Amino acid sequence: MADAGGLSLFIKAIGEFARGCHAPTIPPTWERHLLSARVPPRVTQTHREYDEPAVAETESATEDEDTLVSKSFFFGGAEMSAIRELLPPDIANRSTGLETLTAFLWCQRTAALRPDANKEMRVIFIVNARPKLKNPTLPRGYYGNAFAFPVAIATARDLAEKPLEFALRLVKEAKASVTEEYMRSLADLMVTKGRPKFLADGAYLISDVRNFADIDLGVWGKPVYGGIGKAGVMDSLGSSFYVSLENRKGERGILVPVCLPEKAMQRFVEELDAVFNGVRFAFSTLKILSDNLTLIRAISGNLQSKKSLEL
Repeated sequence: MADAGGLSLFIKAIGEFARGCHAPTIPPTWERHLLSARVPPRVTQTHREYDEPAVAETESATEDEDTLVSKSFFFGGAEMSAIRELLPPDIANRSTGLETLTAFLWCQRTAALRPDANKEMRVIFIVNARPKLKNPTLPRGYYGNAFAFPVAIATARDLAEKPLEFALRLVKEAKASVTEEYMRSLADLMVTKGRPKFLADGAYLISDVRNFADIDLGVWGKPVYGGIGKAGVMDSLGSSFYVSLENRKGERGILVPVCLPEKAMQRFVEELDAVFNGVRFAFSTLKILSDNLTLIRAISGNLQSKKSLEL
């Protein structure tokens, strides 16, 4: 019914009502027909996120696939600076923090999973298509789905052997591929292929939900936490959501919940340790108190001690 952008509009409207407003600043609209397929449909773009699996789609077996562990990792200014040090200055300066972090996590997660060297590994990130659509434009109050799943693809060997710059360029290219024609072609693909699912095998889904932390609920204030309650697996697809968080030192950063098989998680932490090597790296735990369902935060530990708190 609605994507993250639409849900954000809805929650902001609830916040306005909580602050005494009689109507939302941005009135809700439902103009779904603006995203209808063309007649006749014309698939003009390559949509590799919807590749057909070569065989029955299954995740690659892991030695401990039934024991999944969720942990959350905090990336503040020091961590982001350390990641940028791995890049040539020209591309580091031309890339956003989210592009850089996505490429970095894609590489580190792949290394931790230890897939076959020739296996195609994918990173899928959700892109809001509203700014891309010009003819016609979507109303500001459109609550429905208007996003794309562009995908960057590389073999596990390339992600392991090539520098971070390689993965970052793939991420930037995939993100830039979402144009108005891409969205029109995608709508046509949904009609001609019967709403296919994106290929999940070897994929890692990233979504940025940091704006949920900025909602003002009047006398209740702003949310303590504006993200998901737990990292996990969605339709056999590993997923992480970028959440805005302030640690105990008052430093704002990005919290990234990650879910991996237990042994892969151990390797993931070791991979991060090898990269940061002395940079303080805080872990966060999120708990829901059973008595009042209040979310609390605890930021503790660092990579030098290799301590972390499970979600």
